[in-house]
Amino acid sequence: MQYQHLLLEEKDNILIVTINREKALNALNTATMLELQHLFGSDAPQRSHIAGLILTGAGERSFVAGADISEFLGMDAARGAEMARRGQDIFFLIERFPKPVIAAVNGFALGGGCELAMACHLRIAGEKARFGQPEVNLGLIPGYGGTQRLVQYVGKTKALELLMTADMIDAQEAHRLGLVNAVVPAGEEVKAAMAMLQKIAAKAPLAIAGVIASVNAYYQHDEDGFDREVREFGLTAGTEDFREGASAFLEKRKAAFTGR
Repeated sequence: MQYQHLLLEEKDNILIVTINREKALNALNTATMLELQHLFGSDAPQRSHIAGLILTGAGERSFVAGADISEFLGMDAARGAEMARRGQDIFFLIERFPKPVIAAVNGFALGGGCELAMACHLRIAGEKARFGQPEVNLGLIPGYGGTQRLVQYVGKTKALELLMTADMIDAQEAHRLGLVNAVVPAGEEVKAAMAMLQKIAAKAPLAIAGVIASVNAYYQHDEDGFDREVREFGLTAGTEDFREGASAFLEKRKAAFTGR
């Protein structure tokens, strides 16, 4: 697929993905959502050599400032439900991706942009980043998982406040609430995300995939997270990486993991 709204760059076995609609503050239109679907559903899974991905937005003002509202005009209940279901399915591809995905939030992360950041496994925010779910200002609610993931990160009471008031919060408040992992100087978001991914890349990749799957299972109504942990523990116990990791620990040396 030839991407029109995503810029891809591989650097040190990390795939940096930039949503490139700067004039529209990187708003998520249908074409961009379909490109994200292809990236995480078909393209990235074939890049077996990468250690993880970073998502960021073009320019200095915005990570993603929501969905493209012009596409909402004329929407009825059936079309709205279809749009929300498609958006959730695409963001599930990100959340369930077996390699770490970090959002490098370089500005506004509002509406669908906040939902996109929350679908990533980790979030690094620049000091100028702003987060919010302003959908009630339009007479809507979040549709791409915002009402569910925000509760997971900040708790029910604060999530209800943010969802019903449509208030924006800054990067420091987002960090205090547990919505982001770290706050860095503006312009340093991708660099910080690279450093975190490189730290993770030194670990056993199959174990990292098992951690992602097990933590996700905690929040899924149709799966027992403890049972998933048992299965993932068993799978990793049978890998060459486990034998290498255990041997390296006993021999007091650094492990050389191969992903097998």
